[in-house]
Amino acid sequence: MRNESRTPEQLREHYEIEKELASRLRDASRQERRHLYSSVYDELYRRVTHHPQLTRKTSPEQRAAAVSKQMNILSRFLDKECTFLEVGPGDCALSLEVSKLAKQVYSVDVSDEITKGLTPPQNFRLILSDGCSIPVPPNSVNVAYSNQLMEHLHPDDAFEQLQNIYHALIPGGVYICITPNRLGGPHDISKHFDTVATGFHLKEYTVSELSHSFQQVGFSKVSIAGAKGIWTNIPVFPAVLCERLLCALPYSFRKSIAGSLPFPVLLVIRLIGIK
Repeated sequence: MRNESRTPEQLREHYEIEKELASRLRDASRQERRHLYSSVYDELYRRVTHHPQLTRKTSPEQRAAAVSKQMNILSRFLDKECTFLEVGPGDCALSLEVSKLAKQVYSVDVSDEITKGLTPPQNFRLILSDGCSIPVPPNSVNVAYSNQLMEHLHPDDAFEQLQNIYHALIPGGVYICITPNRLGGPHDISKHFDTVATGFHLKEYTVSELSHSFQQVGFSKVSIAGAKGIWTNIPVFPAVLCERLLCALPYSFRKSIAGSLPFPVLLVIRLIGIK
């Protein structure tokens, strides 16, 4: 199993536990899920002590490089009068960097555990959410952003959250959404065992599926952002056509192609929706 330092037994343990907890989320009612998102992740980290999120050591240089890569996409949308919203900010490193350029920064997450002890600037607010709500003033956000978040939500919650992000944006505001493509997956722990995501990636999307959801909630234009800091702004159609061709292939062949360059770069979904 490539890029894995853990034993097959540890991977199997992680998989079984995460699959069990993910099933709780998938089977829960809308109201139950409001309280489950943070609790199931807490339980996962308690039970899987070798989870990469607990054992991986990230250097300041690596964190800075990750932020810089994202800023290459975001910086062209930011200015000193901008209000920025990040959904699922993690350690808030990106949002804090954006706060140097924007008038106001909102970071919306289900937990504040990672950022306890943080001393933020005056134009930064961390806001707790139930996983769907976006508790910021409506029509107030110029730029909204999420990275590796959409796939962790129940599909019903993801669509509701997308609606709430749309309502938070000003007319002409943009939402940039980065998420893995289902055709190259699965991308969670189940990649070692299954052909579709069964762990905490409750739904992995294609460009076709997600761009359709963007249009359903009201975005007037949907396009694709650049990869690896190289800026492009291209129509969705070529990616949708490529996906149709990949879908026609047997799973094993498609998986092999999706894992070979340049497909790992091309298949990552980087959608830009304009309100």
